[in-house]
Parts: sequence; C-alpha cells; structure tokens
Amino acid sequence: MSHAAAPAAAPAAASAEAPAAASADERLRRWRLVLGGAAAEGTGRALSGTDAAMDAALAALYDSRESRDGRDGGGERRGGLGGSAPSVARWLGDIRSYFPSSVVQVMQRDAIDRLGLAALLLEPEMLEAVEPDVHLVGTLLSLNKALPETTRETARAVVRKVVADLEARLATRTRATVTGALDRTARISRPRHRDIDWDRTLRANLKHYLPEHRTIVPERLIGHGRASRAVRKEVVLCIDQSGSMAASVVYASVFGAVLASLQAVATRLVVFDTAVVDLTDALDDPVDVLFGTRLGGGTDINRALAYCQSRITRPADTVVVLISDLYEGGIRDEMLKRVAAMKASGVQFVALLALSDEGAPAYDRDHAAALAALGAPAFACTPDLFPEVMAAALEKRPLPIPDTA
Repeated sequence: MSHAAAPAAAPAAASAEAPAAASADERLRRWRLVLGGAAAEGTGRALSGTDAAMDAALAALYDSRESRDGRDGGGERRGGLGGSAPSVARWLGDIRSYFPSSVVQVMQRDAIDRLGLAALLLEPEMLEAVEPDVHLVGTLLSLNKALPETTRETARAVVRKVVADLEARLATRTRATVTGALDRTARISRPRHRDIDWDRTLRANLKHYLPEHRTIVPERLIGHGRASRAVRKEVVLCIDQSGSMAASVVYASVFGAVLASLQAVATRLVVFDTAVVDLTDALDDPVDVLFGTRLGGGTDINRALAYCQSRITRPADTVVVLISDLYEGGIRDEMLKRVAAMKASGVQFVALLALSDEGAPAYDRDHAAALAALGAPAFACTPDLFPEVMAAALEKRPLPIPDTA
C-alpha cells in the first residue's frame, strides 16, 4: 500500500511546487522593476519584452544620472527624457500603454516636479498626449499667463474635460444634499398636505400608534417648505490661490458652479493672494473661473475676508467658506477679529485647510488653533465630504469634521 501510494503523491507535490515557484518568480520580477537593476539590487532577474519597456519608462523618470552611469551588464535599464518634446511625447504614450490611469497621473506629476517638464506643456502636441487630472489642471493654471495662443485652446479643452468629469462625479449628490438641507431649514409647523414631511411626521408620532387599527393618528404634522423661487441662503466661497492650493481651487470652482445653479442659494466666489478678485460673474462656467485665477504669489486673508464681509447683507442666512492653508501674510489680529465679528453677527463660518483628495496639508497651526478657539475649527475636507459640510453649515448644526483633522 505504501509503495503504491508513493508514486501518486509525487505529481501532487510537483504541482504544489509549480505555483510556489511561479509566485517566487513574480515577486522577483516586481522587485526588479522597483529596484531598477543597479549593481546592488540583488535580484539577478533579467527583463525582456514588455517588462523591459516598462523598466525603461520608469528609468527615464526615476533614475538619477549617477545610478544610470553606475549600472553594469547589458540590457540594464537606461533613462532620461532629455527635455526633448518628441521623446517626452513618446514617453507619455508609453506609460499610458503600460500602466493604469491612476499610476499614469502620478508619473506625470512626478515628471513635472522632478524633471522640470512644465515648460513642455506649452506645446499643443504635449497637452494632447497627457492624461488629464486635477493636478495637471493646477499646473496649467500656474502657467496660464505664459500659454501661447497656439496652446491656449488645447489647454482649455484639457481643463474642460477634467471639470466635466468632476461635475459628473459631484454635481448630482451636491445638489441633492444641499437642497435637502435647504428644505429642512424651511420646515413649517402647519404644512399643507403636499408639504408634509411624512418620514419625520411618522417618527414624531410613533407613540400615537393604534394597534387595533394598525395605524398612527398624528397629533402634530411636520412639514418642509416647498422649493422656493426666492433666495433663502447666501454662500461665499473665499479661496486662497497660492500655489499650494491648486487642487483646492479646481474643486472649489466646480462646487461654486454647482451651488450657483441652485435658485435658493446666492453664491459668491472670491479668490485672493495679496489682491482680491471676485469671479462671481463667471460662475456659470467653471473653466472661465479657473482661467480667471492666478496661482502663486503671497497671501492676505484679512483683506479677502474684509471684502467678503462687505458683501454680506443677511448674516443669519450666510455661510462663508474660507479655503486656505492659513499662512497669513496680512494682519493676523485683524483677520481673527473679522472672523469673530462675522460669527457674532450670525454668519456660519467654515475654514477648510484644503479641498482635495490629498489628505492633511501643511498649514499654519497657530492660526488654525486661534480659529478653533473662536468656534470655527479648521480641517481638511475631501470633495466627497464637502456636500455634507455645506448641508451642516446651512442647517447650523455641528460640522462633520474628519477624524484626521
């Protein structure tokens, strides 16, 4: 029996060893692509075909000249984009072939930061080759004044594609969430039948349930106002356009356009550095808003808030959203006094350190603590959370501050 069983066990063992060997080989392959094949990388794994092409694309971006010069053996990864528009365009096409869109966007961003390729984006053929994303839009906006006429329309097309994608992702939920908040703030105690909020009415009258009739006899009706044609709330988006806030400017412009489409909300959009620019008249097209900004420069939050404060006509019905890393170049004490005065008048004041997917940014912690002491906590906000933040501010309830704030 034992001798008969032994031969049968051998193929099973061999088949178990095969996946293990394949798994080990795949691990070596991945480490080889990560480490780049320098003399000390230690995998001893040779690359060919698509893997070799992927390796070359990675090398062009991430290998320093010293590491490339120190490689030994044939077939090792070589790199460098050389600042040549044709070679960069070819490289952009390669990475889109080998890597998923999310990785391509990261590599493009790194190429702009590490290799100084921003200037090449001034050429139309380069813009047509890149993968559009929020960070690329930020780079284009920082180059706005330098864009030649031959590139400007291509740049606008890139920005418009990103804006359209963001609106498709964010607009419907933002409108629904904000509209719901506006309806709840307009609840009435003696509603007409069509204005009854049945969900809240039933929950408020559960104690009046009659089991013999299997029904609830409501003693109190809770209603919400119908969507009014009149403006009920005012929202002021005050956006820091210093270079570090590029992604926040893009998202805020999209949200500004969405809020401006709601009849019951009067939306104002103000951008600032050391000067203040009111872009409210351009809110029907967020692309025009974005090309009206000027990324970079200093920061004067106090001056921007002074302008916003001067435009507030109904403080109790106004939400001011300051989007800034709070590195103030103006008068700090005046800025804080202005925030305190707005809050005392009834304004709901929201301070966002960033409006982006990037997580907690660098920011002035002293100013953030001072705002928190005034009852205006400062926190970073993702685009997906922003509708809930706005709804809470409109309803004058506690803000949904992330745990990572």
